[in-house]
Amino acid sequence: MTMRAEGFKKHLAGRGYSPDKVAETLIHVREAEDSFKARGKTLEDASVDDYMLYVEKLMEEGRNTEDRLDSLSRFVQFLNLKGPWIYFASILGGRTILPSIRGRLTMIAGEEASDAVFSKVQVPPLGSPPSAYLDATSSLMKRIMKLSPDKYRRALAGNHHKVPEASFEKHRGWLREEGSIDAWLKRMHKEAVADLERHLREGKVWFEQVITPEVVEYVKGNQEILSGVRRGKWIYTTKIPYSPKEYLAEADPLMKRYYMCHCPLAREAVLRGEPEIPMEWCYCSAGFVKLRYDVVFGTDTEAEVLESVFSGSDRCRFRIRIPDEYLDQLRR
Repeated sequence: MTMRAEGFKKHLAGRGYSPDKVAETLIHVREAEDSFKARGKTLEDASVDDYMLYVEKLMEEGRNTEDRLDSLSRFVQFLNLKGPWIYFASILGGRTILPSIRGRLTMIAGEEASDAVFSKVQVPPLGSPPSAYLDATSSLMKRIMKLSPDKYRRALAGNHHKVPEASFEKHRGWLREEGSIDAWLKRMHKEAVADLERHLREGKVWFEQVITPEVVEYVKGNQEILSGVRRGKWIYTTKIPYSPKEYLAEADPLMKRYYMCHCPLAREAVLRGEPEIPMEWCYCSAGFVKLRYDVVFGTDTEAEVLESVFSGSDRCRFRIRIPDEYLDQLRR
């Protein structure tokens, strides 16, 4: 993999990886390549099932470390292998969520309350498929909802995916440049559509989403998607479907809800119909949605879940309250 390795090394260095971290990542990729080669496969031509078998082997051997899985995830993304990249995103996307909720709950409600909630929550081993998290999610919600709504909603609505706040610094600059929230939201939407169009032209996966012309038009036609629309003191926003291509082509209501849901810890429950996942769980998603507004407004904004696949809707919709100081600017 000499030529690919050189390109990958430059790719990692450009993302801030140290020389030691680059070397470690390459070792993990070569381990995987050797394992695939022994089965007559290459990393490029292997199917998603082949990658699943490799991860299962790592789990059986106790080598399912975050660094090893993340290294392979970075490599398939670098190669633009859409199926394997989406697979790794699905098994790695939830790894920080439950520990992060526990930490935030401890901060809000205290250690005793946090221990009582999480004492029976069994977190699956790293590399487990999303379906393995369903019981943990259901168990968590049964216990956490015994607390007051204010406490458990605040605990759930954190930055549990550990998205760098620096990702939204440009949004803060856009608000200053535009001079109004309404103009800023329109610009945010315009920039998001342009980003999707770039991924479409380049044939690249956008986060975990495959972008088609229909997806671009769908987002372009609704400013609430990837941005928001202000009504009074609230900004209303709707999530882009997790599988937008399939969502737009689907007529069955159940499958449409499934294709909408992003949550790696709960979405399989949409198809199975069990265990019961209450819509309140989606305050975790609200935390992801509101992060950009937290950064731009410089405060922990208030968010509400309006609709979700767990309320029977085929869309996930939220609203974020504009802080009073910004409302004052609107009145001037």
